[in-house]
Amino acid sequence: MKEWLNLAIERAVVRRALWCMVIVGAILISINHGDALISGDFSGKRLIQIGLTLLVPYCVSTVSSVGAMRAFRRETSARTESNED
Repeated sequence: MKEWLNLAIERAVVRRALWCMVIVGAILISINHGDALISGDFSGKRLIQIGLTLLVPYCVSTVSSVGAMRAFRRETSARTESNED
């Protein structure tokens, strides 16, 4: 778990997740909340929903990036070990 968290807070992972959050989040917000926002519905409930909508692409990007990094490290480690034999 500690390894996963350390990878999740690496600068490149956070930057990638933030970009994903902004781009995909904006699309999702316009699809799911566009009509309400155009009509001026900025209720607390709506703002919480928008926050959660932004959180989803951030989490998906982070989980994907960390998974790819861990798989790459395992493959690299396996190759290194097989070359040492």
